[in-house]
Amino acid sequence: MRRVESMRVSGKLEPDSQSDRAGFTQERILAMLTYDDLLTRFIAWAEEAPTVRSAMILGSRARSDHPADEWSDLDVLVFAAEPDSLIRESTWATRLAPHWLTFVERTGDGSAWERRTLYEGGLDVDVAVFPAAGLAALDAELPPALIDVIRRGVRILVDKDGVLSRVVARPLPSIGLYKQPSEAEFVNLVSDFWYHTLWSAKHWRRGELWWAKSGIDGALKNQLHRMLEWHARATRGADFDTWLRGRFLEEWADPRAVAALPGIFGRYDRADLASALEATMKLYRWLEDETAERWGYTPPRDGELRAATATEALLAARPWHNPDD
Repeated sequence: MRRVESMRVSGKLEPDSQSDRAGFTQERILAMLTYDDLLTRFIAWAEEAPTVRSAMILGSRARSDHPADEWSDLDVLVFAAEPDSLIRESTWATRLAPHWLTFVERTGDGSAWERRTLYEGGLDVDVAVFPAAGLAALDAELPPALIDVIRRGVRILVDKDGVLSRVVARPLPSIGLYKQPSEAEFVNLVSDFWYHTLWSAKHWRRGELWWAKSGIDGALKNQLHRMLEWHARATRGADFDTWLRGRFLEEWADPRAVAALPGIFGRYDRADLASALEATMKLYRWLEDETAERWGYTPPRDGELRAATATEALLAARPWHNPDD
């Protein structure tokens, strides 16, 4: 802490040498802005802003299972009378503290907009904004997604009308929220995956590596993630927790699958992408087979085999012509 104290005394907030830069960001955080500071300022602003009716923290800074660590951000959900104003305007967020960046994007589930701001010291705060009128509907019936959020832990910051407190205090259903996919849904996902193996291989063969990589490490990995979730629940029980959008996947996915993950992502290189596609197909195949067996489902074996064979034939036709040679 001696260096932080010396910076405070001298007023100097620049690293003395290149070797200091690694610890400089942390020193700025210690010496300047903290998440507690941001929360204090956010609550003061929200209490005075007429459009804000309620707000709460969710995510790692509100839960006891996998709580916040030094890398965690701050996730806030706001219910506002005029939600669009908080999305259109950024001044309410940028006035809370010195900031580096601010922008808006859709929430992870696509149901609303959120303003994301990167504050001094690298502190990132995500504020999702929902219409306050929607609280009445939540008071009548909680959607599964919100039930899961409340179960994991929330912390109310502002509640001017008392509705949010009532919603959060409601008894949560004891039954599991997960619903096993039907056989038709299973077949659809499997068909989607094997379709895109050949689609990716064709673009790879043409030399469109950017487009091929978007299939191999984009579309196919999204399908693989879903199968990893299904496999975990098929083998470990319907109530087994697979978290959300791949969070903590290394903890809940089958250890054999986790061991295979380093080999399924490719560099922007033709040979490496081919190997990544082959490894992804191999991993997906046994996950699919074991899940189908557990659930008693019948995958589209004939079409899957034909697509896989055609994909493998394209990948096997190496060496290829490189137009840059």
